[in-house]
Amino acid sequence: MSAPNSSAVAPTAVSPVVIATRESRLALWQAEHVRDLLARDLGLHAELLGMTTRGDQILDRSLSKVGGKGLFVKELENALAEGRARLAVHSLKDVPMDLPAGFVLAAILEREDPRDAFVSNHHESLSALPQRACVGTSSLRRVVQLKALRPDLRIEPLRGNLDTRLRKLDDGGYDAIVLAAAGLKRLGLADRVRSVFEPSQMIPAAGQGALGLEIREDDEVLRRSLAQLSHAPTWLATHAERAVSRSLGGSCSVPLAAHATWPGPGQMHLAVALGDAEHGMLPLLTAEVQAEAVDTDAAEALGRLAASHLRERGAARYLAHLNG
Repeated sequence: MSAPNSSAVAPTAVSPVVIATRESRLALWQAEHVRDLLARDLGLHAELLGMTTRGDQILDRSLSKVGGKGLFVKELENALAEGRARLAVHSLKDVPMDLPAGFVLAAILEREDPRDAFVSNHHESLSALPQRACVGTSSLRRVVQLKALRPDLRIEPLRGNLDTRLRKLDDGGYDAIVLAAAGLKRLGLADRVRSVFEPSQMIPAAGQGALGLEIREDDEVLRRSLAQLSHAPTWLATHAERAVSRSLGGSCSVPLAAHATWPGPGQMHLAVALGDAEHGMLPLLTAEVQAEAVDTDAAEALGRLAASHLRERGAARYLAHLNG
């Protein structure tokens, strides 16, 4: 990962904003959505730079074994560092908790449905699946929560973009698969959802359903403009969620869930869960906290509090499994 080139000529406010994006259908939809927002709300012209990332290329191994979800963003960050693009659009749940030096999240857009979706051609819900049915997912967070709900199921790996995963289901490789509801809705595929998991059943991933806009830290002109697109409740909620993962050394190798909601004015409720995906011998750890969260510092403090509750309940034992 190269650092941003500080000697490059700073782009002006009227320059076309080149948006770096992955080339999957969902990623392109997200980048086009941001392009349209730039034009409509900020009067900025934008163009897309499609890229294939290492995360898109490596499909035969789980992300936790080949470098994590950061594989989906590194090439896009390289484009920013080299001046080939000014903005990268990410599914926030794919963005590492700590960005490389020289990069910032300039905005987080209003969240789409953060829940997980149950998708099956023959069964209405998880509870309707027969004993030993095969469910596809490569998310360790989903694996540990599915096992907690239905320990009899066979949970099998499922990689690839959204269309590839649906095709594997349609080809008969799985009885059901679990996907993010947001992606299905964005692509007009909501009819594939047989049921959704409420957060009380399956806690979403930190940042799930939200889009993050990453830029070079020194691009102050664009940073000020993009801040106008940021959705304050989503910004605060996702910062709380990401603080949980950061506090526990979170990555895609940690089966951690974190989801924040707003039960009342200024009040944030944060539910978290940590599981044991490697050995499957330990029960799912859960915790809930609630406090006023009127700014980023308060939101992140709530995330750290939730992480401390998980530690008090034995999180170190779970994390030790991952590290050794």
